[in-house]
Amino acid sequence: MTDTNYTEASIKILSGLDAVRKRPGMYIGSTDKRGLHHLVWEIVDNAVDEVIAGFADTIIVTLHDDLSVSISDNGRGIPTGMHESGRPTPEVIYTVLHAGGKFDAHAYKVAGGLHGVGASVVNALSEWMKVTIYRDGKIYKIQFSDGARKNSPLKVVGTTNKTGTTVRFKPSSEVFSNIEFSFLTICERMQENAFLTRNLKAIVINEIENKKIEYYYDEGLKAFVEYLNEDKNKLHHVVSFHGIKDEIEVDFAFQYTDSFQENVLSFVNNVKTIDGGTHEIGAKTALTKTINEYAWANGYLKGKDKNLDGSDVREGITAIINVKIPEHLLQFEGQTKSKLGTPSARTVVEEIISQQLTYFLEENKDSANKIIEKALSAKIAREAARKAREEARTERGKNKRE
Repeated sequence: MTDTNYTEASIKILSGLDAVRKRPGMYIGSTDKRGLHHLVWEIVDNAVDEVIAGFADTIIVTLHDDLSVSISDNGRGIPTGMHESGRPTPEVIYTVLHAGGKFDAHAYKVAGGLHGVGASVVNALSEWMKVTIYRDGKIYKIQFSDGARKNSPLKVVGTTNKTGTTVRFKPSSEVFSNIEFSFLTICERMQENAFLTRNLKAIVINEIENKKIEYYYDEGLKAFVEYLNEDKNKLHHVVSFHGIKDEIEVDFAFQYTDSFQENVLSFVNNVKTIDGGTHEIGAKTALTKTINEYAWANGYLKGKDKNLDGSDVREGITAIINVKIPEHLLQFEGQTKSKLGTPSARTVVEEIISQQLTYFLEENKDSANKIIEKALSAKIAREAARKAREEARTERGKNKRE
């Protein structure tokens, strides 16, 4: 039975990382496999930001035999001096919520690790964390344990001629029922990052199974679409667009196949937005609007014909939209970054894709014809299915009356 003694003493104030440990789902979405891997993504996103900013080109994710994981980059290395709070900067980054370089536009123009809670949240939900920093000719180390409740101070442990950061941690078995990472899941994510990030070499190592896989793609999104459509019957070559407007950079690639399914993937600063958002709406709106305009202008639709629906236009498409948005414009709906909320992204994406898609259709009549015919077939099938449903309902209603 619930305790009915509800008094002033019942009100608890959770300070700092205590709130994370008490309600981890608020910060990483869940404490199942998805939440477990979200810990890795938080640190990986920070490393990817170094690559996007032009300071790194390699990220290595290693699954160790003690069930810990490490993420290494060859970026600048996190700052090691004293923070204005009077504590070493690495200690602040890994123990204080809303502390990070992503709030300063001078440090990162665009970044996926926006909220400044990622690194500290990972620490809070770990049995231990060890951070090694290569910067200014020195090797620094700082260690944390028991969800960042205890820490070993930052110290210099050697000299080096390289730069970068390595974060190694072991998730807490008190928070997660299963702390074993999936090699396949991490490989898929790092392959995505290699597709999405120019000049990135992504390496995944599994010490337990003695496996190592490297990913590097010159063709970016084009290679991504080709990979997704590898075993499908394509209607045309992969088409890719690029544009920048109002500080928002847009990359878009697509290809139609004879499939009846659509496959649209969206990303913001290389973070996968599984719930879509304003950029995905902009891309879909551009496709529907532009293809309808072309269909009317070229006689595929005429007279009393109805417009093609969005579902008609997207049947059989594989499309990827990746936008890069500076920090002062970037809005995610929640820390898990699954949905973009930036209002201007919709307008910018729609305009860039509409302009370049119009040009592509006009200059590639054969591909345009295949795309329009595919959409028209989808429209006919959709209308036939609707008519069949209506007739079935009418027949059931008639039988009931009889």
